[in-house]
Amino acid sequence: MLDVSKLQSMKRSLLIFFLLIFTLILHGQKDSVSIARALAQKDFLRETVNINVSIYPVPVKDNTFTIKTDKDMSFIKVTNIIGQDIFRFQYNDPQQLIKISLENPKRGIYLVTIIFSDGIRVVKKILVEPSE
Repeated sequence: MLDVSKLQSMKRSLLIFFLLIFTLILHGQKDSVSIARALAQKDFLRETVNINVSIYPVPVKDNTFTIKTDKDMSFIKVTNIIGQDIFRFQYNDPQQLIKISLENPKRGIYLVTIIFSDGIRVVKKILVEPSE
């Protein structure tokens, strides 16, 4: 038979255990809420940035294409679909109109990453067709 002091000690231990679990759950929820809030703010910033970017001709032929924007571009990178860089250039004098010439690209989809002088990054897809 259990005596009263052991029973009270077990009740205290259970109470401490449940309080500890409850505290951990609340802390985890607080972290989840702060992470969700931070992601929502990033999405809001992404939605509010509206930069006009034109890439032509589409599809890209003769290994060259032009990028025209309403902001100054300071960095351009072109990668193939598996992430290999096929073109990369840093512009010391940011420009709004840039002609890109690729060296013998294969037919396929490529990603064009544009970084503007204010640090905003935009990624666009292009389709490259073989020269006729």
